Amino acid sequence: MKYTITGATGHLGRKVVEQLSRLVDIQDIRLAVHTPSTFLDQGYEVVKSDYYDVESMTKAFADTDVLIYIPSITYDVANRVLEFENSLKAMQKAGVKNLVDVSFIADQPNNPFQMAGYYAYLLARLAGTKLNYAVVKNSLYADPLVPYLPELIERQNIIYPVGDQAMSFITRDDSAEAIANVAVKPYLRDQRQIYLLTQKQNYNMVELSRIMTEATGQEIGYAPVSLSEFTDIYRAEGDGDELASMYHAAAMGLMNAVTDDFQHITGHEPMPMDQFLQQNYQR
Repeated sequence: MKYTITGATGHLGRKVVEQLSRLVDIQDIRLAVHTPSTFLDQGYEVVKSDYYDVESMTKAFADTDVLIYIPSITYDVANRVLEFENSLKAMQKAGVKNLVDVSFIADQPNNPFQMAGYYAYLLARLAGTKLNYAVVKNSLYADPLVPYLPELIERQNIIYPVGDQAMSFITRDDSAEAIANVAVKPYLRDQRQIYLLTQKQNYNMVELSRIMTEATGQEIGYAPVSLSEFTDIYRAEGDGDELASMYHAAAMGLMNAVTDDFQHITGHEPMPMDQFLQQNYQR
């Protein structure tokens, strides 16, 4: 079996490579990446692949039994759709029949998150293909909360503008483990399954602030700002509008779903938020 992974140089992609390497021989893993030199001398087959170059992807996908499609990081819906349409053309030309597609919780038609249009399109688009596929939707990553903690300690508050609503999370390690298992087990991906990966519970911001306080030993409360204030605070970092649109969705109760899909796929429970923060935060 040949497993090809796109986006293998990203935060999630690297973890998927690591998890898949625990389940199959690394000689069966191909990394389709924009910059092949990133993975030199690690034992993997590494090939050049560009989301905007169908021919490069067609070559990269040749003889692939299962394609794990991790999209690029972009907040441009039109570009993300174009990337996937190009990828579908390459899959067809290369004869790819089995796909594991990585998606996101924000795919409702009324979701104001800037990328929700892509995630909604993805499900409908795949349904119209002849592919055997599974869609693995991530909830919010817990990982970015760790480097964010010093700022929250300084502010003494979480400021997410989500009101009393809860949000669901998953760690990248757990996400990668689930994705790898779906890829190697046909019964998990041969019925067009759609999974949502979450921890065992969601968290409102009072609950999350309590967990953060316990993990850091510093008092962190909850004092939400307005959406416009949040946008202005983080616009200088380049993603204020995108993040604000995501928390707008959370305030509407669109980011709080909880499932047992992770346990169904892996056979064990996902890492809970309190354990994750305690293990990863360095006081």
